[in-house]
Amino acid sequence: MRAALIQMSISDNKQQNVQRAISFLEEAKKQHTDIAILPEMFCCPYATENFPIYAEAQQGETWQALSQAAKQYDMYVVGGSMPEKGENNAIYNTSYVFDRQGNQIAKHRKMHLFDIDVTGGQCFKESDTLTAGKEITVFDTEFGKIGLCICYDIRFPELCRIMALQGAKIILAPAAFNMTTGPAHWEILFRTRALDNQVYTIGVAPARDVKGSYVSYSNSIVASPWGEIVTKLEEKEEIAFCDMDLQKVDKIRQELPLLAHRRPELYIMPKP
Repeated sequence: MRAALIQMSISDNKQQNVQRAISFLEEAKKQHTDIAILPEMFCCPYATENFPIYAEAQQGETWQALSQAAKQYDMYVVGGSMPEKGENNAIYNTSYVFDRQGNQIAKHRKMHLFDIDVTGGQCFKESDTLTAGKEITVFDTEFGKIGLCICYDIRFPELCRIMALQGAKIILAPAAFNMTTGPAHWEILFRTRALDNQVYTIGVAPARDVKGSYVSYSNSIVASPWGEIVTKLEEKEEIAFCDMDLQKVDKIRQELPLLAHRRPELYIMPKP
């Protein structure tokens, strides 16, 4: 299974961002890609005040463009994430997944909102404009099941473990870690989640724009079910290709049966 990690630059022009994404998908097709992954908020600058402005309802223009590209290029497309206009005027950070025929086969709304205030570092509060999702997302492909989360979601081991128990052999995370959390936590999180759950993990981030209001750490990454780094980019705009053998997941789970050795009947919080 060949994945394309599209670490693209993002401007304040939605149409240009979408066209840039489509051009990368066209390039991915030429390299016989099976699944292409865009970064978090690939169609707008990552700022809370932008989300309501750039938001679209499901099946809006950006959704249509990705659906058509998936069908035209005969590959799965994970639409990074984009602001979604939901019910009751709610705005969600949403990732859509399209199959080779352009059909939407999955949709993940970011479950854990990025509200942090690190002394001397990053301060950000997604909940100012976004609503948290409530659904765990695992979807089927001809290669096997794939789990999907968004950025801050990857920090929560319970979520990733459930996706693995539901059959996921790959966990995808379109993301935009910043220059405070990225250098400290990005690589270790993707390697740890891969190792904990014996899956491939893939994180795809925007390219770094040091003049932007929010500076992405970038460093899009693939980690193996053995916890090794398979692919890692740096900060510039780039597309990376990674071939994954999902039989390696089965082999590692057989040789080191971590998931089979779980004792969930003991993992109960004691009553206070």
